[in-house]
Amino acid sequence: MTTNSDFNRPQTTVVLAMSADGKISDVQSSPAGFGSPNDKAHLEQQVAEADAIIFGANTLRSGGTAMRVVNPELLKQRESLGKPPQPIQIVCSRGGNIDPELKFFEQPIPRWLLTTSTGASYWQEGSKFEKILVFDTPEGEIDWVTALEELKKLGLQHLGVLGGGQLIASLLEANLIDEFWLTVCPLIFGGTTAPTPVAGAGFSTEMAPRLELLSVKTIDQEVFLHYRLQRQ
Repeated sequence: MTTNSDFNRPQTTVVLAMSADGKISDVQSSPAGFGSPNDKAHLEQQVAEADAIIFGANTLRSGGTAMRVVNPELLKQRESLGKPPQPIQIVCSRGGNIDPELKFFEQPIPRWLLTTSTGASYWQEGSKFEKILVFDTPEGEIDWVTALEELKKLGLQHLGVLGGGQLIASLLEANLIDEFWLTVCPLIFGGTTAPTPVAGAGFSTEMAPRLELLSVKTIDQEVFLHYRLQRQ
């Protein structure tokens, strides 16, 4: 992950695995698990480099757990940098409707909730979440710009964004994504409703975010693509 001192917010890096036809899950939105051990090691490396991991409530509901750092070398790496063993896990949910019985709430990880006033009404700080961050727009959506500025003030320099498509779309629309790591896996999901890396209303050709390819790496049957967002 690279840094940019001009940003008054954390550096943001999306990390996703997708099928060869650009799907991040099948039509049943099954938990992501189709990547190889190489991809899982790559994901853990990116998680280990982050101060916090941010993901949408649907992504949490699908998998039920957080992506933790378990590799001893990566744990030592974090320790050498003065970081806690695990990055903060930040769930984003406008409505706050998250099952408190998910295994996620039993994991030994720091948990924050980023939500609206409506979503916060379902939770009390200190019960399941160590911190509840509330950022409302007048329309009742999450104010992403203010939210990320506050995360920077709280000491977070790097955010790993692990999906889903709606969260990534919201961050892209607000010009808050810096880099993408996309692993292309050798399978085809198909399906009109199968989720893709970026959901939302979409972008026209003229307005589509442009990417700069930083690196391409092939390991066995998977391709690891590293992009940086081009700033207009």
